Amino acid sequence: MGNGLSDKLVLAISSRALFDLSDSHRVYEAEGIEAYRQYQIEHEEEILSPGDAFPLVEKLLSLNSALGQPRVEVILVSRTSADTGLRAFNSIQHYNLGISRAAFVGGRSPEPYLAAFGCHLFLSTHAEDVRRALQAGFAAASILSGGARRADSSE
Repeated sequence: MGNGLSDKLVLAISSRALFDLSDSHRVYEAEGIEAYRQYQIEHEEEILSPGDAFPLVEKLLSLNSALGQPRVEVILVSRTSADTGLRAFNSIQHYNLGISRAAFVGGRSPEPYLAAFGCHLFLSTHAEDVRRALQAGFAAASILSGGARRADSSE
């Protein structure tokens, strides 16, 4: 496992766990990667809706304010390419999430990038990526829909 900062929890999260990318994912499944790429570029100014892990990320990042020091870092790890990542970063800025580092891996598994970021935990909606991270020695979990009740909790 990577050498993360000993005083921080470093969490890597997939873009589909952080944001609702169901519309663009349908384009990818129906029309392929080039259509998906074009769709993201055409919609880069549209803010993405929160995904299933969004409330968890907000709560973890709020620990930094509550503790008065940065103890949690969240890194976006996306199977998309860098040219489609602008939409994700526009959304990160819109929601004022403290995420400044990302890897856009162009369709490959994000597992090789986890060590470079010193990640302690990887969260994704893509089960195969989670399996690969676990096999590489990282703590990892699949994000499942928790519904509105879990999102509204302050815990």
